[in-house]
Amino acid sequence: QVQLVESGGGSVQAGGSLRLSCATSGFTYSIKCMGWFRQAPGKEREGVAVIYTLGGNTYYAGSVKGRFTISQDNAKNAMYLQMNNLKPEDTAMYYCAADRGPLCSPSVAAALWYHYRGQGTQVTVSS
Repeated sequence: QVQLVESGGGSVQAGGSLRLSCATSGFTYSIKCMGWFRQAPGKEREGVAVIYTLGGNTYYAGSVKGRFTISQDNAKNAMYLQMNNLKPEDTAMYYCAADRGPLCSPSVAAALWYHYRGQGTQVTVSS
């Protein structure tokens, strides 16, 4: 099993920055890809960013490309999402997710279906 725990959410004004962290534990060696997705009230879930644990290839949703950066620290068993120039439309619950491989693909939408996911951390951006 793999456990994921998010942290780093909060409230910021538009234009501000936040860094989300996802701590992993358990059989982390088996993880092939990780990602972030978000869900705002009354809206569908949206894939945000994905990273392959081997090679470090990254993929982003068009709405966050150039503002968000996904990264990993294998020594710390952690994944991060650096969010800059935040906008009110970025307000959502953010979830980290991971998969052992079957659902890994160069698509941020795939993160919605990864086998493992955390409980989420709230990000609120005010105008």
